[in-house]
Amino acid sequence: MRVRWVRRTAFALAVTAVLVPSVTGGPGVVGAAGALRARQPLPAPADLTPFTARYPGGLGIYRPVGRRVGGRPALFVTWLRLPGNPSTVAGVAWMDTHLLKAQLYSGSLSPGGLFWHRTAPVTPSAARTLVAAFNGGFLMKDSHGGYLSEGHLVAPLVRGGASLVIYRDGSATVGAWGVDVGMTPQVVAVRQNLTLLVDHGRPVPGLVASDVSRWGSSLNNVVDTPRSGLGVTKDGALVYVEGPMNIVDLARVLVRAGAVRAMALDMNPFWTIFAYYTPSSPTGLAGPGNGHRLNATMVQSPDRFFQVSYARDFVTMSAAG
Repeated sequence: MRVRWVRRTAFALAVTAVLVPSVTGGPGVVGAAGALRARQPLPAPADLTPFTARYPGGLGIYRPVGRRVGGRPALFVTWLRLPGNPSTVAGVAWMDTHLLKAQLYSGSLSPGGLFWHRTAPVTPSAARTLVAAFNGGFLMKDSHGGYLSEGHLVAPLVRGGASLVIYRDGSATVGAWGVDVGMTPQVVAVRQNLTLLVDHGRPVPGLVASDVSRWGSSLNNVVDTPRSGLGVTKDGALVYVEGPMNIVDLARVLVRAGAVRAMALDMNPFWTIFAYYTPSSPTGLAGPGNGHRLNATMVQSPDRFFQVSYARDFVTMSAAG
């Protein structure tokens, strides 16, 4: 069965490479040139303007957190009160893609299969460089997209699908498949989930705050349920946003965080989690004991990625060597 699977996967990859053109232009696109990126850090993110002037001090102001890379901060976090619900706070994480490398971890439930080398729990060797980790997307049956990792094409990549694309050197970006990004020899992982939520620096048309179906169903039809999203800025940084909010607020916060393109990730209390780690030494092991939630309202904890039982896909951001 394994031999048949590998042959089918190789054939599907070949077909995908032929049918989907390489697309490398536009802001925030890494493309095949990702292997040539400079290792100099990106400029630190500018503080975010709150949606309302009435807010406690500190919101919108970025601060460096987590393991440093070569003595330099690679991860900044802040919080914003939601534009549609000022009593609620969304967390924002800004990740320097010049200092961090991304890896897609896969699970037996999402995307499925027991053949993965990168799967929970994070190993001690990987924990030695781990800076942060965050949840992936919907179950494949709900994502309306494809999944490629470790040479396995679990589901065909969909043209126009919102895609997290990871390259051989660990650089990553977000874009619409076949439009902003496409198959190149440097692509090692693609995680698709629905269609773009933000494009050209604006929320896509047609978003409805009361929606609980098109952009993912919520438990008991709760509109302001925990939602997460991932975007890329014009200079190539990744920004992750999470909080109990509707889909319109998620898009608006991603735009405020500088995303020129962004996608929705997983939602609901059981699945949204962004954790960062602060080991006591530069090469110390990241782990539950030195992990921190991005948002205090997150139900899941930083030990999520170190649990053998965790069967969903997720993304790690580690110090680039």
